[in-house]
Amino acid sequence: MIKRILSICILLFIITVGFLQKDELLHLVKQGGTISIFISMLLVAICVFFPVIPFPVLAGVIGAVFGAAQGVWISLAGAMVGTIGFFLLSRYGFRDFAEEKLTKYPKVREYEDFLNRNSFVAILTCRIIPIIPAPVVNIICGLSHVTGITFFIASALGKIPNILILTYAGSIFSKNKLYSFGIYGCYLLVIFLIYIVIIYQRTSHKSND
Repeated sequence: MIKRILSICILLFIITVGFLQKDELLHLVKQGGTISIFISMLLVAICVFFPVIPFPVLAGVIGAVFGAAQGVWISLAGAMVGTIGFFLLSRYGFRDFAEEKLTKYPKVREYEDFLNRNSFVAILTCRIIPIIPAPVVNIICGLSHVTGITFFIASALGKIPNILILTYAGSIFSKNKLYSFGIYGCYLLVIFLIYIVIIYQRTSHKSND
């Protein structure tokens, strides 16, 4: 009970800071400089818990301010801090509560079983192809038997393509808006097509059964 209360307080604190200070934090990010790097990481980490600013927008701003190369590492570092924090809260703070709730969703349990058998590949795939919401992946991984090292490495590698595309699109936005939107649009189209293929395969599999 104490762990749950403490975890709730931490979660509410993070979300509250994100909501109340998002404009100020975003303003500091746009100023550039050393402090802005840490503020950028903090803001990205907060957005892992709750998207007070849409991540594509935030990653684009960071890319525009710091450039594509530096922006990728800043966004990735912030995203991993938030992701590991979410993972630890799920594993040690809300485990009993979340497991009780998940018993009502057998489909989620099926994914958890698959995750325990193929943890690295499953996490890597979910990060590269973000069809399943990231918070759901974090929670399920926290409740599963996946080790922290496996979760960290697979998540970090899987997040790189997404962050790279969004950051690069943001870094060239002021120079070539059409090209920037084109990159992001193509990325969304690829994700959408993959999603359609997955849905089609599942439908076909059920029909054959």
